[in-house]
Amino acid sequence: MIPPKPGAREARVSLWRYWRLFRTDILSAQPERLYRAKMAEFRTPFFRSFLVNDPDLVRHVLIEAPKDFPKSERVIRGLNILLGQSVFVTNGALWERQRRIIDPAFEGGRIRDRFGAMMAAAEAAADRVQPGRVDIEALASHATADVIFRTLFSIPIEDQVASKTYAAFRAFQRSQPVAILSALIPWWPVRHKRATREAAQELRSLIAKLVTAREAEIEAGTAPDDLATKIMTTPDPETGETFTRSEMVDQVAIFFLAGHETSASLLGWALWCLAAAPETGRLVAEEAEAFMRAPSFAGLSQMPAARNVLRETLRLYPPVPMMVREAAVAQEFRGREVKRGAQIVISPWHLGRHENAWDAPDAFLPERWDAKPAREAYLPFSAGPRVCPGAGFAMAEGAVLLAALMARFQFEVAETPVPVAHLTTRARDGIFLNAAHR
Repeated sequence: MIPPKPGAREARVSLWRYWRLFRTDILSAQPERLYRAKMAEFRTPFFRSFLVNDPDLVRHVLIEAPKDFPKSERVIRGLNILLGQSVFVTNGALWERQRRIIDPAFEGGRIRDRFGAMMAAAEAAADRVQPGRVDIEALASHATADVIFRTLFSIPIEDQVASKTYAAFRAFQRSQPVAILSALIPWWPVRHKRATREAAQELRSLIAKLVTAREAEIEAGTAPDDLATKIMTTPDPETGETFTRSEMVDQVAIFFLAGHETSASLLGWALWCLAAAPETGRLVAEEAEAFMRAPSFAGLSQMPAARNVLRETLRLYPPVPMMVREAAVAQEFRGREVKRGAQIVISPWHLGRHENAWDAPDAFLPERWDAKPAREAYLPFSAGPRVCPGAGFAMAEGAVLLAALMARFQFEVAETPVPVAHLTTRARDGIFLNAAHR
């Protein structure tokens, strides 16, 4: 079965019309030719942007000269209200310091230590599923939030502060638009709806309570050995300083956005793809049943079909569909002048479906990962110095959640979803599947 993708447009539209399309759904606003082009230039009265699909250019921007292409402030303006100065939005020396403190928490051994918390969240998620029509996006969002709370602060999502934090995050998601006008017009002031401001304020206040309580536990020597404790007690190897309370609130906020929202997107689309491809679903279910009889971190390596499904889902439905950098110095791309300040768009969505990089680019074919596919066109976690530090965590989490659900339930397509880009790649009207006990 061919997974759906948004209907791309070819006809020219006015800047205002394009903005309205872009604000509603970034993916459907893009022209069809981007799935074939090596590069495309977009012009507005205020700036130029270049979408690059050429592997050499992608490598140059992300790996060879990343300091020449810092994160674009245009794109992150709308999220500063929640994320502050988190590692997701910073550049330069501040970002380098943040990564030196955060990265050790996501090393291989630390991920292994989080396996028990992942399993507890996965089994709790499977316990909540009832046979019949299931809202998969809601299920996935709740499950991955539970993983974050258990691995970060050693509390389940049912904890009072955790449940309030989750509710505030959902409120922020609902009220935050895909894009804001100040991303298009440099001098346009950043304005947020009242609901967005209140949700961000509530969320940051609740995170601050969790951080303050953990500080007291660390001081008393009673803190659990989880990700929050690891990050809060890890000094910068160059300065010896740890995160301040305010800095830690910023980092926890991005862990919720990047670690919960993106993982929910991956799990939701993976379950839909398996429902749409029943033969693959049965293969994954067999692996899952064997894994769940004696679950262990080492056992994750015994689920190659599930691993291929997650990779193929990330290719087709990358949680972060587009990454935007800004040219800090003048460049030349494929004979085109790229002036300082130009926006450089690298799109995992278009790269993952590019006609020159993949056979049957729109088809769900997990078995393609048994060979060596076009790795240069596969960037769900970015690449280079800014590669996602939680990539290994996300893949382990995805496998654990998939195993717990597929071992117990058979899922069938209830309706065909249409992907759209909000904070992550989600379905326009949700993902709904019919669930039955195995």
